[in-house]
Amino acid sequence: MMDFSFDMSAWEALSYREKNRELYRKQKRMLDTFLEHGAITRLQHEQHEQSLRTLAQGMGERS
Repeated sequence: MMDFSFDMSAWEALSYREKNRELYRKQKRMLDTFLEHGAITRLQHEQHEQSLRTLAQGMGERS
């Protein structure tokens, strides 16, 4: 997994599918961090996880 926060050339070199995969992973990490710091409840986290899985399936990806 790459960190694209400072390397736009690496980001631009990715395919559309790779960019979607990285955006998915970033969203997942953010949700995990929110849960870890108490910003969301376990139930909210599980609901968001389900939404992410549905999104990934719609994109033809495995979560």
